[in-house]
Amino acid sequence: MSASHPYVNVGNAPLLRAQGLSAWYGAAQILFDVDLEVRRGEVVALMGRNGAGKSTTLKALMGLLDRRRGTLDFMGRDISRAQPHDVARLGLGFVPEDRRIFTDLTVMENLAVGRQPARTWPEGQPAPAWTPERLFQLFPNLGEMRERPGGRMSGGEQQMLTVARTLMGNPYLVLLDEPSEGVAPVIVEQMALMIVELKAQGVSILLSEQNMHFAELVSDRAYVLEKGQIRFQGPMADLAANDEVRRNHLSV
Repeated sequence: MSASHPYVNVGNAPLLRAQGLSAWYGAAQILFDVDLEVRRGEVVALMGRNGAGKSTTLKALMGLLDRRRGTLDFMGRDISRAQPHDVARLGLGFVPEDRRIFTDLTVMENLAVGRQPARTWPEGQPAPAWTPERLFQLFPNLGEMRERPGGRMSGGEQQMLTVARTLMGNPYLVLLDEPSEGVAPVIVEQMALMIVELKAQGVSILLSEQNMHFAELVSDRAYVLEKGQIRFQGPMADLAANDEVRRNHLSV
């Protein structure tokens, strides 16, 4: 195991693993000893009602919370105390729910902001690498508005741009926060197709989601959060078939 590539994919070892993850906003504890993992080549849904702790989990994994506790391992490295920019440089991408695009910059300029060098897997195989042209194949709408400022785009288009900007960092794994929230049904469908395509390209994804239909379309496994604790974990097919869990922890 080299210093540059500590991660070795033995028996499909997890790319990302959290153990005993707890997190606070000020004095309020939001997460309580959350254990989860994402393996290479899979899409995992983190599900729960509003306020269950889904977005907080992603922010804690990314190092965006001042108060967190637990063990976080990404690609064989301990990121439990790492800063967000260091985590991003290691190849963990984050797509926030509130998009945070640069409204005064064009599509092309927003993409340029996210650019990082191409990566390779520890065994030497190239990791998924993204260019604007490849992204425009994935998001044709963006290709038609390359010079449009972000502030003159619809919410769905901004959502696509945020995902595309993150992919310009050539991440091994993407944390995707509520991709179907507040966008038109046609955009939700495009997002589902995008996630399936990303998986086919070798990108792993952990997405927080409330929409069961959406999650079922794209996810291999699921965790269900309730009041900051994991209440279910298993294959997505098992969750889809478990009326009791969905009624108790997902229904509004």
